[in-house]
Amino acid sequence: MAAKRHERTRARRAAIQILYMGEITEKSPTALAESGEGQLAEDGPLSAYTLELVRGVESHQVAIDGHLTATSENWSLARMPVVDRCILRLATYEMTYVDDVPVSVSINEAVELAKDFGGEDDSPRFVNGVLGRIAKRLEEQGSEDGAPVSHESNPVEESMVAAALNADEKAGQQA
Repeated sequence: MAAKRHERTRARRAAIQILYMGEITEKSPTALAESGEGQLAEDGPLSAYTLELVRGVESHQVAIDGHLTATSENWSLARMPVVDRCILRLATYEMTYVDDVPVSVSINEAVELAKDFGGEDDSPRFVNGVLGRIAKRLEEQGSEDGAPVSHESNPVEESMVAAALNADEKAGQQA
């Protein structure tokens, strides 16, 4: 069990670096990971979980960004430090779509990543606060319909989130 935890921690660290590289280079993180461009020499080949995280964040980014926009008070996505945004996206993906990772583990791992890689001194606190609000929101959504939070893609929710993101982008452009 401890070995699996350690492997997943390493996978998250590698995924954050690939997501960050994708943001900076404006290349697809999945393409970077699959081509080997995103491979970190000191870590050897990318693990299956690293690839799952990178692909998952990229394929569900609209919904993930919707959660972030709805819960990051006074912060637009564009205003967040890039590395913090990548950490938040990764943890939100795990919390929403990965069944075998408890929400508390996703949050704790993200806070640790923010301590190591965070863009600001208060990154760990910021990451913890945003993810805590997302966890509460997911819990409330699950309790509304009497079922646990689904980790499946929800096209209706994703379209609503896309509309919210467009409104956020327009507001950011006007500011």
